[in-house]
Amino acid sequence: MLIEQLFGIELPLIQAPMAGAQGVPLALAVASAGALGSIPCAMLSHDKLKLALESFRRQSDRPVNLNFFCHKPPEEQVERLHAWLQQLAPYYREFEVEDLGGGAERRPFDAEVAAVIEPFRPEVVSFHFGLPSTELMLRVKSWGTKVIASATSVAEAKWLESRGVDAIIAQGLEAGGHRGHFLSDDLTEHSGTFALLPRLVQAVKVPVIAAGGIADAAGVQAAMALGAAGVQVGTAYLLCPEAEISELHRQALKDPQMNRHTALTNLYSGRPARGIMTRLMRELGPLGQAPDFPLAANAIAPLRAAAEARDCSDFSPLWCGQNPEGCREIPAADLTRELMAAFIRA
Repeated sequence: MLIEQLFGIELPLIQAPMAGAQGVPLALAVASAGALGSIPCAMLSHDKLKLALESFRRQSDRPVNLNFFCHKPPEEQVERLHAWLQQLAPYYREFEVEDLGGGAERRPFDAEVAAVIEPFRPEVVSFHFGLPSTELMLRVKSWGTKVIASATSVAEAKWLESRGVDAIIAQGLEAGGHRGHFLSDDLTEHSGTFALLPRLVQAVKVPVIAAGGIADAAGVQAAMALGAAGVQVGTAYLLCPEAEISELHRQALKDPQMNRHTALTNLYSGRPARGIMTRLMRELGPLGQAPDFPLAANAIAPLRAAAEARDCSDFSPLWCGQNPEGCREIPAADLTRELMAAFIRA
């Protein structure tokens, strides 16, 4: 089935939900162009989530995708957290950070969140890091909502299909932000988008959406030629005026000396995610001994704030995929139409 029919959209593109980098304005802009706008919800309180949905519904009657995490909150990790703080101690002294503080909360999808969004009957709900319980899945689908989720391997795609998802996002290794793996933590099992995509298309019967490194019209057409029912694009939107990244992040995306080198790192959250190489990643190694997701973020948050106050991005998560050249400083609706030029009828 075409995802245009499945989601009620005009163009086979999903704007990737990017927690901490965007909100309602980007979703509205992409939706206005006929694609599927997404709102990242995992870092929103119940009140802010409700306000975001009210804002979208007030300004648009287009379909929307709400994205949530499905991680299992880790047990208390006193020793690992202590060791992590010891590693960060020299940086704390350098930037005169005294208190541990705390970062934004990252909640897994649960019954309380479901109750908040149920009155809005979202057209699409997407999950990262697996799926919620069968009970919650049935509840979401009872609203007429379509459910999609990320897979980084054939095994994950088959697992998702067996549990009733309506479409699967094939997340290639090029993608910026957090990896969506959930059956295995072995990153050597992951592959690039154009290696993963045809394998998933062959392995499952539901539509497969390509994600990772797709940043121009040629990339879109290449993905569709390999059997994708649509594409998910994130990094390309980060320089659009509707994105909500910091000026330091914008500068890094535009700097060819910085954006040429991205890497997977767990230092900022405790879970592998792709971003531009920073001083923290170089000096501690991109994949270090940080506490599990999302515990590592609390120790980084005050250090990041202190460094950014000095116009320094050494300790900021500069999320970015492997194709930053596709970033355009143009309105998101215009970028959407450029990406989808081959699918827009004259």
